[in-house]
Amino acid sequence: MAGLATTLGSGAMTNSFGEFENAKLFFLIGTNMTEAHPVASYFVKRAVNKGATLIVADPREHALAKRAHIFAQIRVGSDVAFLNGIMHVLITEDLYDKEFVAANCEGFEDLKAKVMEYPPERASQISGVSVEVIQQIARTMAATRPGMACYTLGITEHTCGKNNVMSVSNLQLLLGNIGVENAGVNPLRGQNNVQGACDMGALPGTYPGYQSVANPASKEKFTKAWGVANLSDKFGLMIPDMMAGLPTKRIRALYIFGENLANTEPNITHVEHELASAEFIVCNDIFPTETTRFAHVIFPAAAWGEDEGTFTSSERRVSRVRKIRQAPGQARPNWWIFREIARRMGQEWQSDGGQEIWDNEVSMLVPAYAGIKYARLEQDGLQWPCPSLDHPGTKVLHRGKFARGVGLLKGIDWTPPAEVVDEEYPFVLSTGRRLFHYHTRTQTSRVGLDKILPEETADISPADALELGITDGEYIAVSSRRGSVRVKARVTEQVPPGMVWMAFHFREGNANWLTNNVFDPDTKTAEYKACAVRLEKAM
Repeated sequence: MAGLATTLGSGAMTNSFGEFENAKLFFLIGTNMTEAHPVASYFVKRAVNKGATLIVADPREHALAKRAHIFAQIRVGSDVAFLNGIMHVLITEDLYDKEFVAANCEGFEDLKAKVMEYPPERASQISGVSVEVIQQIARTMAATRPGMACYTLGITEHTCGKNNVMSVSNLQLLLGNIGVENAGVNPLRGQNNVQGACDMGALPGTYPGYQSVANPASKEKFTKAWGVANLSDKFGLMIPDMMAGLPTKRIRALYIFGENLANTEPNITHVEHELASAEFIVCNDIFPTETTRFAHVIFPAAAWGEDEGTFTSSERRVSRVRKIRQAPGQARPNWWIFREIARRMGQEWQSDGGQEIWDNEVSMLVPAYAGIKYARLEQDGLQWPCPSLDHPGTKVLHRGKFARGVGLLKGIDWTPPAEVVDEEYPFVLSTGRRLFHYHTRTQTSRVGLDKILPEETADISPADALELGITDGEYIAVSSRRGSVRVKARVTEQVPPGMVWMAFHFREGNANWLTNNVFDPDTKTAEYKACAVRLEKAM
């Protein structure tokens, strides 16, 4: 989100899922859509079947990579160098959209100077992608416009995640692929309603609608609307800083809402130490989790089908969530829990339910939502920005003018992962998700999906398995500087030699016992996609 907000003025998906089927070209980088976003991948496959060109850049040869017209099997953590190499070809061969760049962008000379340092030969050396493939990708994207770029956590979960995103944006701006249909830069969010959560102000520096806490006008608006005084104009803390503050007592209490931190954060041993250090923890969730073990108070929450409300998808579409059953036992809607806590703190919040909260507060305080009223969401929802009641919603962002005025082209240097392989830990571990489970299985383990995928595996290449004497299905130990897990080996051609791939769905064999608790300095996103490990036969 931070990368696109910097280059385009908005961190949201620029285009829409409905455009996928008509796209001429897809450039997919750092995304295994088949498993992480299967519905979106279906639209991509339909487009490819109709003749669209598919380019995939990823360390693994996953299912969509096998369908690709061009597959670039890049080394983990080499995205910026690889993208700079493509842009070097576009500029030196005069293939970029000069008119678009001149009319709509700033910073071209800065970008040009930097990518000139990454000729295809150097980009190839860093990324492992051949010079010929780098040149082929550049020429194909230039010849097949407009083209659509999509990425997911394979781009963002690095210490250079923001820079990775800005590099993808650079590429699409160079090609004139912003502000037009069937194109754009399209991040697919990691979980349902991540976009909506950020829209609603679940970021440490913004009110709802990305209105900065440091902006005096925004502060005045929300002070008046909320009937409170002395709203802070200081940015708050992100999760890693909150967690680090628990042992030192800089942070004394933690309210955890719908998050299983004990499984999802890197270096679980360290995370559990932080959670155990807290003086007071409240968990607000629909099921017991590994994290609720640390809670002093647990609020049982209603699930998504047990209350009315809205969610906002990756494509900025606000849609209704309808109640289909009563929440069991003592479970209550999240808004009700928050309201009751506020009441005991001296605040009387008047809204009663999702419709009143949306119509009386959200749409009144956020200009991009001003035209979205509950009554307009009965059918297929609406995409923001939607500034007035007669506005149809916005399918494509940045038509004619960027949210920041002009698009920013910015030269970005490649930096390696924080931890690289060595003699003691000679394999790079990268992590992700598997099709049959969602997140930490707090929901999917309860509906029989454990029968399809009952445990985690460590995916390794046939060449590495042969060298280490490991057979498919046998238990091995995967160890990093932070921990070790016993897990079944899965020998697969998807994974290149020197790489191990794991997920985090299962407590036993969770990749986050191993991952490195280092973070992008701006976004504070952890480097889940790169750390050093060793493999051994399990004792």
